Amino acid sequence: MSEPTQNPPPEGTPPPGQTPPGAWSTGPGQPAPPPPPPPGAPYGAQPGYGYGPATGGVGQPADVGIRFLARLIDGILVGIVNAIISAVLIVGLLGASSATGYGLSTGNGFAIGALSAIITTALYLGYFVVMESQRGQTVGKMLLKLETQGPEGGHPTVEQAFKRNVWTGLGILGIIPLLGLVGSLLELAAAITIAVTISTSPTKQGWHDRFAGGTRVLKIG
Repeated sequence: MSEPTQNPPPEGTPPPGQTPPGAWSTGPGQPAPPPPPPPGAPYGAQPGYGYGPATGGVGQPADVGIRFLARLIDGILVGIVNAIISAVLIVGLLGASSATGYGLSTGNGFAIGALSAIITTALYLGYFVVMESQRGQTVGKMLLKLETQGPEGGHPTVEQAFKRNVWTGLGILGIIPLLGLVGSLLELAAAITIAVTISTSPTKQGWHDRFAGGTRVLKIG
C-alpha cells in the first residue's frame, strides 16, 4: 500500500518547533519581549505596551484639533456659569449701592472687577483640576471621547492637574487695575504656545503636559 501524500505547508510557514519571524518567545535562542517602559517614561518611549508612535487612532495621543474643540466646549460651559454668577454679583452690588443712596462708586467698580476676576479664575481652574484629577475627563473630553492621563497612567493627581492648567489662572491679574488685559494676553500667548508644542511633538504633549511631569491626552473612542 502506498503512503498518503502530504501537502506541503503554505509558503512562509516555519518548520515545526520554530517561532514565526517577529514573534516573541522565551524559548532557547529566541528573543525575549521588550521590557515595559519605566515609571514616568514619556509616551512613545518604548515600542509595545501602548507606547508606540502616535497615529491618532484609539488609544493614541489626541491631535491638537480635537483637543481644541474639547477645550472650546468646556470654555463655553464654564463661561455660561461664570456669566450668571457675575451678573448676580453685579446686580447685588448695584442694588446695595442704590439702597444706600450713594450709587456705584469707583471703589465699588474696582471691587466688582476684582471679585469677577477671582470668581472667573476659581471657576476655570477649579473645573479643570477637579474634573481631570477625579475623572480624567472634562465634559468636553467626555463628548469627544478623550481622556487625560498621568505620567504613569491613570488619572492625574491634583498637583499634576493643577500644573497642566495653571495657565488658565492668569486672569487673576484682573484684581489689579489695568492688569486684566495683561492677564488675558498672557492666557492667549500660553494657549498659542500649547497648540504649537502639541502640533510639533511626536507624542502630542504640550509644554503644559511636560510641566506637569508628562501628562497626556489620549483618544479612547
